[in-house]
Amino acid sequence: QVQLVESGGGLVQAGGSLRLSCAASGGSFNTYAVGWFRQAPGKEREFLASLDWTSRSTNYGGSVKGRFTISRDNAKSTVWLQMNSLKPEDTAVYSCAAKRTFSTVVTAEGFDTWGQGTQVTVSS
Repeated sequence: QVQLVESGGGLVQAGGSLRLSCAASGGSFNTYAVGWFRQAPGKEREFLASLDWTSRSTNYGGSVKGRFTISRDNAKSTVWLQMNSLKPEDTAVYSCAAKRTFSTVVTAEGFDTWGQGTQVTVSS
């Protein structure tokens, strides 16, 4: 089973951009679908994006579609989340997740491996 470690969070002004990274280790990364989620204080965890093991099939949550882009490099065992046009309401702890599947339809459910999360704060 892979282990996941996020990095790249921080403080950014509204309208700015950040790129989060998630490094995987300890497993066959190219057999996993990956996803990004976030959780703000007092709110439920929100699905942001997912990507299948081939990088051909993506799925985005409605609040970030068109602003965030998920990508991966299996050779580097890394997933990224490029976040543009950030808003104060994007402030949250962002976590990457993985689930072992060869399906090219990757829904928000079933992720069973999680990173520790990285804080993103967007100031107005």
